[in-house]
Amino acid sequence: MQFRTLAILSILGLSAGRAQDLTEKYRPVADRLINAALADNEGYQRLTYLCYRIGSRLSGSASLQRAIEWSAEQMKAAGLSNVRIVPTKVPHWVRGAESARMVAPLDKPLHMLGLGMSIGTAPGGITADVVSVESFDELSRLGRDKIQGKIVLYNEEYRGYGPTRVYRATGAARAAAFGAVAALVRSATPLGMQIPHTGEMNYDDAQPRIPAAAVSPEDAMMMAKLIGDGVPVKVHLEMAAQMLPDADSGDVVGEIPGKTHPEQVVVMGGHIDSWDVGQGAQDDGASIIACLQALALMKKLGLQPERTIRVAFWVNEENGGRGGDAYRAWVGDKIKDQVAAIEMDGGAEAPLGYGAGVDASSMEMLKQIGKLLERIGAGEITGGGGGSDIAPLLRDGVPGLSERTVGTHYFDWHHTEADTLDKVSLDDFRKNLASLAVMGFALADMPGRLTAATAAGRGPR
Repeated sequence: MQFRTLAILSILGLSAGRAQDLTEKYRPVADRLINAALADNEGYQRLTYLCYRIGSRLSGSASLQRAIEWSAEQMKAAGLSNVRIVPTKVPHWVRGAESARMVAPLDKPLHMLGLGMSIGTAPGGITADVVSVESFDELSRLGRDKIQGKIVLYNEEYRGYGPTRVYRATGAARAAAFGAVAALVRSATPLGMQIPHTGEMNYDDAQPRIPAAAVSPEDAMMMAKLIGDGVPVKVHLEMAAQMLPDADSGDVVGEIPGKTHPEQVVVMGGHIDSWDVGQGAQDDGASIIACLQALALMKKLGLQPERTIRVAFWVNEENGGRGGDAYRAWVGDKIKDQVAAIEMDGGAEAPLGYGAGVDASSMEMLKQIGKLLERIGAGEITGGGGGSDIAPLLRDGVPGLSERTVGTHYFDWHHTEADTLDKVSLDDFRKNLASLAVMGFALADMPGRLTAATAAGRGPR
C-alpha cells in the first residue's frame, strides 16, 4: 500500500512538473504573440469590413452568404491552408414589417422586436387585452379563464441571462396552452434604454403557435404597473414574420497544418451568423475575426505548432445550431483526433481567461498556460468550458474551453440594434486576440493532451 501511494504521488508530481514546465517552455513564443497582437491593426480592419460593409448576418440571408464567401477569401489571404466551406442547410426565418402599439388606456407605440422563429399575425394584426405575469407559476395560477383570448406579458425581472431567457424561449408555448393569442416578453437585459432584444424562441408541437415579441424593459414595466393598479391595458400587434424553405449555407474553416501530427487538431472559433438587427459586432463578429487573426499572427511570425490549429466560423448558432452539427458530421470518425475545441461567444470586452471542461491534471496544465496571459489580465482558468457550437464535439469527449471576458456591457447590446462596431474597443480586441493566439498555439504544440471532464450539452443562445 505504501509503495502504491508513493507511486501515485510520484506520477502526480511528474504531471505537475510537466505542467509547470509549460509556463517557461512557451514564455518566449507567448511574449512574441502578445507583442504582435497588441500592435495589430489588421484584425480590427477585418472586423470593420464585416460590420460596416456586410452588416447583420441572419441565417438564410444574402448578407450571410456574402460574409461566408468573404471569410473564405480572408482565410486564404492570411495564408491558411485547406480553406473550405463545410456545407449545411439552415433555417430561413424572415422578420418582415412589425409593430406593437398600446391602444388603451392611452395610444402609445411600444418598442418591440419580434422573437426569432415566431410566426406572424394574421393580416390586420391582433388587438387584445393584456394580462401580466412575473413567472410561469403565476401564469399557471391565473389559468385559462383569465388568459383565454388575451396577450400574455412576461414582466420577468432580469436575473442573469440563463434564468431569464427561458421566458423568451418557451413563454409563447406556455401561454398558448392557456389560450393566449400572443406573447410579449420583457427583454433579457439588465439595462433599460427602450431597446428591445430579440432572440430565438421555440414552439411546442402540442400547443397552438402564437406570435411572440420582445418589448423594452420600460414598456414591460409600464404595462405591468397599469395592470397591477387595476387599469386595463389593450395592445395591437402586427407581425409579418414567416418561415421560408431551408437555405444553403456552411461553416468556414482554415488551418495551419501541424508539422509533426497534422492529423491532430485544435479548433477555435465562433459563429459567423448574427441576428438581423445591429451589425453582429460583439455577437459574434469580434470573436470570429479575433480567432482568424490569431492564426494570421502565427503565420506572420513563422510559427507552426506540432499539431494542426484550425479556425472555424460556425453558421446558424443563433436560431438552429446546424453549423456545429455539420462540423461534427464533417469530422466523422476522426473525432478522437480533435485535441481541444475553443469557443468564443461572449463578446470581446476585456478578457479574463478561460472556462475549461477538463480533468484535474489537465486543469493544472491550463493554469500554467494561463500564467503566460497574466500580463494582459487574462490568466484566470476555471471550470465549465463549453458553448453551443462546440457542444456536439464535447458530447463525444473532446476537451472544451470557452474564452471569458468581463462581460460588463455584453447583455446591454446583445441581440439589439446597438450591437455595432463602436462597442468593440480596439485595446480589448487586441487583448482577446493575444489570449487566443497564446492559448491556441500552446494547446496545439504542447507535449501532452488535455482530457475532458464530462460531456457537455448545448449552451444557451
